Amino acid sequence: MINLPKHFKRLKRGPQVILPKDIGSILAYTGVNKESVCVDAGTGSGWLAISLARIAKHVTSYDIRDEFLEIARKNVQNEGLSNLDVKKHDVTKKISESDVDVFTLDMPNAEKALKNVKAALKEGGFVAGYLPHMEQVKAFVTALEKLKFTNIFTIENIERDILVREQGVRPSTKGVWHTGYLVFAQKQ
Repeated sequence: MINLPKHFKRLKRGPQVILPKDIGSILAYTGVNKESVCVDAGTGSGWLAISLARIAKHVTSYDIRDEFLEIARKNVQNEGLSNLDVKKHDVTKKISESDVDVFTLDMPNAEKALKNVKAALKEGGFVAGYLPHMEQVKAFVTALEKLKFTNIFTIENIERDILVREQGVRPSTKGVWHTGYLVFAQKQ
């Protein structure tokens, strides 16, 4: 990751973050816009939640770890976002939101939250799972299928830096290769 945009450089990191290459896909494939209501679970440092809040009408982000919530709350405060609430809660137990346009999950055993996610989503709403391992992808997709989600697809973004020099242009030996798999699905 050679050139992070300025707004990401301001954010503090604690746990692993979702990088811009994956955030961009989440924004694009879910159609987040200025009228969207979003819920994010697995706040971590808050990078995804903050990116959603820069666009969406309102974002609620949940995590169960106090040390992560502290970092995320400071990041939200430093960014001056009033449309983003960061809360401690386990979304596998219960979700109080309804009519959600986009629900993102970046947490262990994300498939365990899908029943609650489906209940919270509005018709046509999207869920996006960020999963580091193929075994997690399989469990997540299987749960989506059982719950009758539609338009299910999985991608992996590979980012490759290119060296442009007088002696020639070639791929760099640096770059951000695997970060995670993204699984998207829609409630019908």
